[in-house]
Amino acid sequence: MIQIYNTLTKRKEEFLAPGSKIRMFVCGPTVYDYIHIGNARTFVVFDVIAKYLRYRGYGVNYIQNITDIDDRIIKRAQETGQNWKELSEKFEKIFLDNMKSLKVDSVDKYPRATDHIPEIIKQVRTLIEKGNAYLIEDDGYYFDLKTFPEYGKLSGRTSEMADDAVSRIDENSKKRDRGDFCLWKFSKEGEPSWPADFGAGRPGWHIEDTAITEKYFGPQYEIHGGGQDLIFPHHEAEIAQQESASGLKPFVKYWLHVGFLVNKGGKMSKSLGNFLTIEKALEKYSPEALRFYFLSAHYRSLLDYTEENLKQAEVAITRIAEFKNRLRFYDQNSKPINIDDVKEIEKMHDEIFEAMNDDFNTPKAIGVLFDLIHKINNLIDKNIDVSQLTPPIAALGLFDSVFGVVGGEVKIAKEVQKLIDEREVARKEGDFARADELREQIKNLGYEVEDTIYGPLVKKLHNAIVTN
Repeated sequence: MIQIYNTLTKRKEEFLAPGSKIRMFVCGPTVYDYIHIGNARTFVVFDVIAKYLRYRGYGVNYIQNITDIDDRIIKRAQETGQNWKELSEKFEKIFLDNMKSLKVDSVDKYPRATDHIPEIIKQVRTLIEKGNAYLIEDDGYYFDLKTFPEYGKLSGRTSEMADDAVSRIDENSKKRDRGDFCLWKFSKEGEPSWPADFGAGRPGWHIEDTAITEKYFGPQYEIHGGGQDLIFPHHEAEIAQQESASGLKPFVKYWLHVGFLVNKGGKMSKSLGNFLTIEKALEKYSPEALRFYFLSAHYRSLLDYTEENLKQAEVAITRIAEFKNRLRFYDQNSKPINIDDVKEIEKMHDEIFEAMNDDFNTPKAIGVLFDLIHKINNLIDKNIDVSQLTPPIAALGLFDSVFGVVGGEVKIAKEVQKLIDEREVARKEGDFARADELREQIKNLGYEVEDTIYGPLVKKLHNAIVTN
């Protein structure tokens, strides 16, 4: 049975039974700029979660919104002299291309905020009629937090605890409470707006999510996900809006949040200028390596950004690809496998799924996979016939279709591969002088080699002439 950590209850909970229908919503991008690898980590994590649930027999309907109207979009359009719509469409296309490159293909629908203005207006009107919203003249309608005493139940925080209670378009000295947030912003000259019976304007940031999910999922559904930074105030605001509008609780059964990607100890963000875009990352690393890197830490944990970690990910996916090809093409013979080895391999296979069933523990699953690879490779080296074993094939299938980290075969010149193998033997025997000599020989043949925890990382040198 799958166990999931629920941010709302602050504990792991037993998930619904396989075969259940799961409606899952994840907060998508605000399309005014390139997304960075911190954003991409969240989207890859939920891609894996959706795929794993489907792999286990769940019917998953996965939606991710596109915020295509926002203060930042308007400001960027004004700064660059572009039309806001053209700007948002440009970066939406780039985002979707990035997701395709990263093999994020589990999302069923990407609804845009501006395509759901009628639903947004309807929900704002409901909140006004129920007394949950109030008017600030020449500004817009705000949600009155005093009408929702449970505000803060997701994060354990309140609007009075920190300055970050104010978000994006919500600053106004006339608010009743510092944490009150905007539902509908009245239009200003030169800004986009839509007609509404309570005043022409545009949606607040939080309201688009609940209006969209109510349309496609109804007032309650199973999973809501996003980055850890969205817990407060964004997801708190969503809960306040939807539970006030519908009168039903809980709005969402399971809340899942992905930890920060940190660069030199600080959260990676555009505002801090310490980010690496997916566009740039894909120029240096394969999609499989980036996915492996994102999954190398538990999704709720911080993930350090370093070049070394990305290089190790590149080596790891190379080892997996090599194993896949070796499993397919090794010379089989009649030497039978020991029953104890069979049991050990089957146990490793089960441990991979046990790790994933335990709140999607991808690093533990990865560790078991490499134990399995080591075990099978040793058997093949001893001329043991492993062709009848299904666990290695099943494990590779999971890491290919769900994790998306099984790439193609890496081709290296034969004489180079021979030197690489000799160097690994020298290193294991402690003959580092010989290892250094072999590194230079490898370099002279047009390749560079770096040592990582997963083995040697081998790459062609730029402008090198290499013969095969």
